[in-house]
Amino acid sequence: MRRRLRAGDRDAFAELYERHVRAVYSHALRLTGDWSTAEEVVSETFFAAWRTRERLTADGGSVKPWLLGIATHKAHNANRGLRRRLAFLARRPAPPPADDVADTAAARADDARRLAGVHAALRRLRRPDREVLALCVGEGLTPQQAAEALGVPVGTVRSRLSRARARLRALAEEDRDARHASRTHTRETDPATVLVALRLAEEHR
Repeated sequence: MRRRLRAGDRDAFAELYERHVRAVYSHALRLTGDWSTAEEVVSETFFAAWRTRERLTADGGSVKPWLLGIATHKAHNANRGLRRRLAFLARRPAPPPADDVADTAAARADDARRLAGVHAALRRLRRPDREVLALCVGEGLTPQQAAEALGVPVGTVRSRLSRARARLRALAEEDRDARHASRTHTRETDPATVLVALRLAEEHR
């Protein structure tokens, strides 16, 4: 596959897309927290993969870490652009309310709230730690593969992952204490839920 991609084999690239587009989209969605932005990241990731295919080494294992490394970079750029767009929209008058499409809108709103909650919890991590967590826990990459994706030593990946896990656990305890003190429950997804949702297991150390 690597040799075919480097040679510009379009059938190999189509196979690459079919095999990994879901993983790239899921990874982008975790990092951006926005469906449309994640779709843009997918497009930009595969475009960049085709354009820079000759940089891919001829020998090695799965190309998934290489793709997710590109997606991580594109998601970071997209987040910066999204923040600029949101700042612009915040200065504009609110649009008129749309017609009610009750069932579909409600389901979409619930999904959006859950996604926003998870993303809000992850945003409380440092960006390098968040990216490692998304790669190793969200996409199931080994520390070695995550290191390949990010271009950092494997020891750096392990320390970032450990720090992210510890931080989420600390945040979960803080949120539980705050809810207990106020006797109310937040609607946002708390870090404890993120730990479960992302399957933060010990084997990823």
